[in-house]
Amino acid sequence: MPRKKAADRVGPVKTRTRGGCKECRASRVRCDTKKPICTRCAERGFPCSTQLVLKWESEFVSRGMAFGRAGVWSKSRAAGEAQPAAPSPASVLSEVHEWCPVPVVESWGFVNSGVSTFEQPHEVNVACDELNAVVVRTQDQSRLHDSSTEGGMNWLAPVSIADYGFSFQSIPSPTNSLPLFPHISQANQGRVFEYYLQQVCPRTTASSKLSSPFASVILPFCLSASPTLFKAIQALGACHWSRFDSKYSAMALRFKSEALGDLRRRLATEGSLTCSSDPEVLVVMMMLCLYEIVDNCDQHWTIHLKGAKELIRLRRQQQVELSKHRGSQDPVSAFTELFFAFQDVMGRTACGEEVLFGTDYWQENEQSIDLWMGCSPELVSILSSITELSRSKRKLTTDQARASFSSRATSLRRKLEHLVQEIDDDDEILHLAAELKRLAAVLYLHCALYGASPSTPVVVEYVRKILRIVSDLLDRGSLVSMTWPVFVAAVELDPGHDELWSDSNDEDMYGRPLVLRALAAMAESTVSNIARTRAVIVKVWQARDNDMLKGSPVETSKDPASCNDWEWYVAPISTAMSLA
Repeated sequence: MPRKKAADRVGPVKTRTRGGCKECRASRVRCDTKKPICTRCAERGFPCSTQLVLKWESEFVSRGMAFGRAGVWSKSRAAGEAQPAAPSPASVLSEVHEWCPVPVVESWGFVNSGVSTFEQPHEVNVACDELNAVVVRTQDQSRLHDSSTEGGMNWLAPVSIADYGFSFQSIPSPTNSLPLFPHISQANQGRVFEYYLQQVCPRTTASSKLSSPFASVILPFCLSASPTLFKAIQALGACHWSRFDSKYSAMALRFKSEALGDLRRRLATEGSLTCSSDPEVLVVMMMLCLYEIVDNCDQHWTIHLKGAKELIRLRRQQQVELSKHRGSQDPVSAFTELFFAFQDVMGRTACGEEVLFGTDYWQENEQSIDLWMGCSPELVSILSSITELSRSKRKLTTDQARASFSSRATSLRRKLEHLVQEIDDDDEILHLAAELKRLAAVLYLHCALYGASPSTPVVVEYVRKILRIVSDLLDRGSLVSMTWPVFVAAVELDPGHDELWSDSNDEDMYGRPLVLRALAAMAESTVSNIARTRAVIVKVWQARDNDMLKGSPVETSKDPASCNDWEWYVAPISTAMSLA
């Protein structure tokens, strides 16, 4: 039967509906658009949905299909006129324009917000903070090369015992076959101890010329030490190595368990008073403390900190009773005391809690830069005073107390601004590390004592100065001992004005990408727990971003006694951080 012509058709012309369901459109059947389900879908039991389906032109082009009505005939053309051929996929792809430059996304540069960001605003979950963006594992770092091969350990220059300035040739030895350290004669244990010497120790000092006290002070002490100290050192070495090779995790845990068991038995047998006079106990506790910092950096490392504080207190009491001067103590005890005191002061600047090792552990007029701390003891003494003064700010109830607070804050600020940190050797990297800490101390003082925020001009100025030096050191490949300055500058970045400066190539430098790049490099070059530091920094950024539209609670509060910017954003999530 011949098809009816358009002029012979009776009734209204059926047009295609725009609100038809997906099932009817797929079957090319006119949908009556009844709600909540059309008639056809109701009769046949089909799911009826009117959701839009997005179609992408690039997908159609790649399959050689026309997109929409592109390339089809038009009624406006004459009947015999030839229609243009559909454009080929190659010609369409060649006309794709780049409307804006696409930035290069590095592995370290991803900051994400999840449900937990809003449900738990004051909790830091390190495991959910894209840890793969912190430690970059390469094939060369997956194993430890033999020191006999060319280049040694190829991601840090290999060193030897002779590089630390002492020799063992004067020690009489019956035969040449006896090992120097008999407690680590086994092959695997020896390699872990070698890793501590060649990889952990260089990562504990910013100096490129002088050896770390973790080698120059601790290694000679090991000649007369018990097996417990070797277990603690091997535990630290294996724990740090497990960051690059997971097969050493079990070994690290075993050494830690053995060293901790030996330490507990000795404390229970001999007592705290007797153990306080033996420097080896503090050295073992120092290695176990560093183990916990490298491992998870949670509350466990503060347990060793508090235990060491008690032993040091008992040892100082004995020194007073025996009329011994502080300067006459052995170098091992002096270094361990410095280690715990510095860890305590730097970590508590973030959370604002009361310091355990107060200003009496520091000499205010000592301006020489310490090799391990990367700054002078005078600077650490000022930092301790700032933290203690910030804690007294809420107790200011009288005009006299407020005037005294203002006077002390001004005095500390002037000390920092005119502080001169001396260095014996011409070590530029160590000098820059000390200057970084001084600038960060000034920034911390304005935030903790004067209530400055990221938009305060003095904060913007010092953040830019700090990150300028960080960028320079990052280009040089040296970011040891920079954790605290980077942290202080990062948490005080202004989220609304992240652009810092333009370099010689007219490229803008932004704060957050620079901080993330620096943290990724520091994860390779330090023994600090950069994953924990990065997680706290990202948490602060997320909190500031959430408050950009509704305003910061600190700025909108009319109560002069309310917490400042540092106490609101940084302190609640910075407990038990290691920033030394």
